[in-house]
Amino acid sequence: MSNKQSKHYDATWAQIGNASGFRLSARFFKENPQFTGAKGAVEVISPDTLLVRLQTQSSEQVEDELMLSLFLDFLMKNALANPDSELEAYTAAMSAEDDELLEGVVVDS
Repeated sequence: MSNKQSKHYDATWAQIGNASGFRLSARFFKENPQFTGAKGAVEVISPDTLLVRLQTQSSEQVEDELMLSLFLDFLMKNALANPDSELEAYTAAMSAEDDELLEGVVVDS
Protein backbone atom coordinates (compact mmCIF):
# COMPACT_ATOMS: atom_id res chain seq x y z
CA MET A 1 0.00 0.00 0.00
CA SER A 2 1.42 3.38 -0.92
CA ASN A 3 1.71 6.23 1.57
CA LYS A 4 -0.92 8.22 -0.37
CA GLN A 5 -3.55 5.56 0.43
CA SER A 6 -2.36 4.79 3.96
CA LYS A 7 -4.15 6.58 6.79
CA HIS A 8 -3.46 6.19 10.46
CA TYR A 9 -6.08 6.22 13.20
CA ASP A 10 -5.43 6.26 16.92
CA ALA A 11 -6.63 3.24 18.87
CA THR A 12 -7.01 3.27 22.64
CA TRP A 13 -7.57 0.36 24.98
CA ALA A 14 -10.94 0.37 26.72
CA GLN A 15 -13.05 -1.76 29.03
CA ILE A 16 -16.18 -2.66 27.03
CA GLY A 17 -18.79 -4.36 29.19
CA ASN A 18 -17.17 -7.48 30.62
CA ALA A 19 -14.57 -7.52 27.85
CA SER A 20 -11.59 -5.46 26.80
CA GLY A 21 -11.16 -3.87 23.42
CA PHE A 22 -9.70 -1.10 21.35
CA ARG A 23 -11.67 2.00 20.45
CA LEU A 24 -11.29 3.81 17.17
CA SER A 25 -12.38 7.37 16.58
CA ALA A 26 -15.68 8.13 14.84
CA ARG A 27 -13.55 9.58 12.02
CA PHE A 28 -12.35 6.05 11.20
CA PHE A 29 -15.91 4.82 10.60
CA LYS A 30 -16.94 8.03 8.83
CA GLU A 31 -14.07 7.62 6.38
CA ASN A 32 -14.44 3.83 6.18
CA PRO A 33 -18.17 3.04 6.44
CA GLN A 34 -17.65 -0.44 4.96
CA PHE A 35 -16.25 -1.54 8.34
CA THR A 36 -19.29 -0.54 10.39
CA GLY A 37 -20.78 -3.71 11.85
CA ALA A 38 -18.04 -5.91 10.39
CA LYS A 39 -16.73 -8.99 12.17
CA GLY A 40 -13.26 -10.35 11.95
CA ALA A 41 -10.18 -11.54 13.78
CA VAL A 42 -6.94 -10.16 15.16
CA GLU A 43 -3.60 -11.88 14.59
CA VAL A 44 -0.56 -10.98 16.71
CA ILE A 45 2.35 -10.50 14.30
CA SER A 46 4.94 -9.37 16.86
CA PRO A 47 4.85 -8.03 20.44
CA ASP A 48 3.79 -4.58 19.21
CA THR A 49 2.02 -5.38 15.92
CA LEU A 50 -1.48 -6.68 15.22
CA LEU A 51 -3.06 -7.62 11.93
CA VAL A 52 -6.81 -7.00 11.84
CA ARG A 53 -8.84 -8.79 9.18
CA LEU A 54 -12.46 -7.76 8.77
CA GLN A 55 -15.21 -9.42 6.78
CA THR A 56 -17.46 -6.71 5.48
CA GLN A 57 -20.91 -7.09 3.98
CA SER A 58 -21.70 -5.40 0.72
CA SER A 59 -24.61 -2.99 0.72
CA GLU A 60 -26.35 -5.45 -1.64
CA GLN A 61 -26.02 -8.25 0.96
CA VAL A 62 -27.40 -5.98 3.67
CA GLU A 63 -30.32 -4.96 1.44
CA ASP A 64 -31.01 -8.61 0.52
CA GLU A 65 -31.04 -9.61 4.19
CA LEU A 66 -33.40 -6.74 5.02
CA MET A 67 -35.79 -7.66 2.19
CA LEU A 68 -35.77 -11.33 3.23
CA SER A 69 -36.44 -10.37 6.84
CA LEU A 70 -39.34 -8.11 5.83
CA PHE A 71 -40.80 -10.82 3.59
CA LEU A 72 -40.56 -13.46 6.32
CA ASP A 73 -42.16 -11.06 8.80
CA PHE A 74 -45.02 -10.53 6.34
CA LEU A 75 -45.50 -14.28 5.89
CA MET A 76 -45.50 -14.86 9.66
CA LYS A 77 -48.03 -12.09 10.34
CA ASN A 78 -50.26 -13.34 7.53
CA ALA A 79 -50.09 -16.95 8.74
CA LEU A 80 -50.88 -15.95 12.33
CA ALA A 81 -53.76 -13.73 11.22
CA ASN A 82 -55.26 -16.50 9.02
CA PRO A 83 -54.17 -19.83 10.56
CA ASP A 84 -56.97 -21.88 8.96
CA SER A 85 -56.10 -20.88 5.40
CA GLU A 86 -52.36 -20.22 5.67
CA LEU A 87 -50.97 -22.94 7.94
CA GLU A 88 -50.64 -26.62 7.07
CA ALA A 89 -49.43 -29.42 9.31
CA TYR A 90 -46.11 -30.98 8.30
CA THR A 91 -46.90 -34.66 7.86
CA ALA A 92 -44.82 -37.83 7.78
CA ALA A 93 -45.64 -38.13 4.06
CA MET A 94 -44.23 -34.64 3.43
CA SER A 95 -41.12 -35.54 5.41
CA ALA A 96 -40.62 -38.72 3.37
CA GLU A 97 -41.01 -36.74 0.14
CA ASP A 98 -38.43 -34.19 1.34
CA ASP A 99 -36.03 -36.98 2.32
CA GLU A 100 -36.41 -38.50 -1.16
CA LEU A 101 -35.71 -35.17 -2.85
CA LEU A 102 -32.62 -34.55 -0.73
CA GLU A 103 -31.21 -38.07 -0.98
CA GLY A 104 -27.57 -37.91 -2.05
CA VAL A 105 -27.35 -34.12 -1.78
CA VAL A 106 -24.16 -32.94 -0.08
CA VAL A 107 -24.29 -29.55 1.62
CA ASP A 108 -21.09 -27.56 2.21
CA SER A 109 -20.93 -25.93 5.61
